[in-house]
Amino acid sequence: MRKVADCRQVPSDTTCTLTISGEEDEVVRAASEHAVSVHGHSDTPDLREEIRSSLKDDVPQHT
Repeated sequence: MRKVADCRQVPSDTTCTLTISGEEDEVVRAASEHAVSVHGHSDTPDLREEIRSSLKDDVPQHT
């Protein structure tokens, strides 16, 4: 199942609206890169675990 990381769900001083979806490992990697480059976090195992634990299942949109 695809997973979603949504910056709007994380308390922040910025008004970041980025949403990342895909396979779990892809989302964790992309979200951690985003957290480092945009939000100034350090890329640590703790950061990746925090991201992984906050992922939600992607709800498919019906067309």
